[in-house]
Amino acid sequence: MLKVGSDFSGVGAFNQALLRLGKPFKEVFACDIDKYARETFIENYGEPEYYPTNVYEREIPQESLDVYMTSPPCQAFSLAGKRLGKDDKRGILFFNSLEFIQVNKPRYFIFENVKGLLSDDNGKTFNEWVNLLGGKSVNGLPVLFAYEDSVPYHLYWKVLNAKEHGVPQNRERVFLIGIRDDKDNNFRFPVEEHLTKLLKDILEINVDKKYNMTEKGIFYILEKIGTYTGINEPIVRCITTRYSASISGTFLNINNIYRKLTPRECFRLMDFPDSFIWTCSDSQAYKQAGNSIVVNVLYKILKNLNL
Repeated sequence: MLKVGSDFSGVGAFNQALLRLGKPFKEVFACDIDKYARETFIENYGEPEYYPTNVYEREIPQESLDVYMTSPPCQAFSLAGKRLGKDDKRGILFFNSLEFIQVNKPRYFIFENVKGLLSDDNGKTFNEWVNLLGGKSVNGLPVLFAYEDSVPYHLYWKVLNAKEHGVPQNRERVFLIGIRDDKDNNFRFPVEEHLTKLLKDILEINVDKKYNMTEKGIFYILEKIGTYTGINEPIVRCITTRYSASISGTFLNINNIYRKLTPRECFRLMDFPDSFIWTCSDSQAYKQAGNSIVVNVLYKILKNLNL
């Protein structure tokens, strides 16, 4: 049985990917500070035996995990944010995850973050991540002079876009996969696929009028964004945590009726099944979807690991 754990667990995209993988697993711990995300997590998977709120207070299990999943808050590196990088306390949460790997020595680890991480501080931040996480090799190339405090892992990294992996959303995220030095390190990222599921395939029928845009809202979006998503377009823009504020530009024109995506549609665009439930407000549900990871991308990565 696989032993897994995750930091910044959100609403459990990692759990969804593991369930889709179909292999028995034991969740050693999950960790998230957000009250509403925790409620949604428990509603769908039950409460983990160990479910701390703060990564700095989270104990590191002595027995090595098979897979450690972490997604340090991306706002510090996001192109949509202020790009404060390591000056933002959320940016240095990376080092907490690094400490976990140094102590626990999992067989595999998976990092996920926004594409903006690659250009933060002219690329220095990402280079530091790579140097610290890939003490043995990086994308198949051996490391000759490793950092003294780097972990002895074979690191693979790549930017993956959800629209190239079965989900009609233009969502680019960087994934860093670490393989412990004693394991087969012949990893390959999932192959891009032709998109067959389109935007129209995820839309709900008979949507409540509360999701319709006001004239003021439509004017604001068109002035700020300059466009909208038509029902016949194949994909949508990236779903953000601020979707409920109507500033993402991802809203629909259906028969000249302008409306937001519903929370269910947003979770479908993150590849969560319709069996997934939440008990929070729409604004919290939008935030949870925007903060999550596309399930099929994680599933395809797990499938390519030698689990």
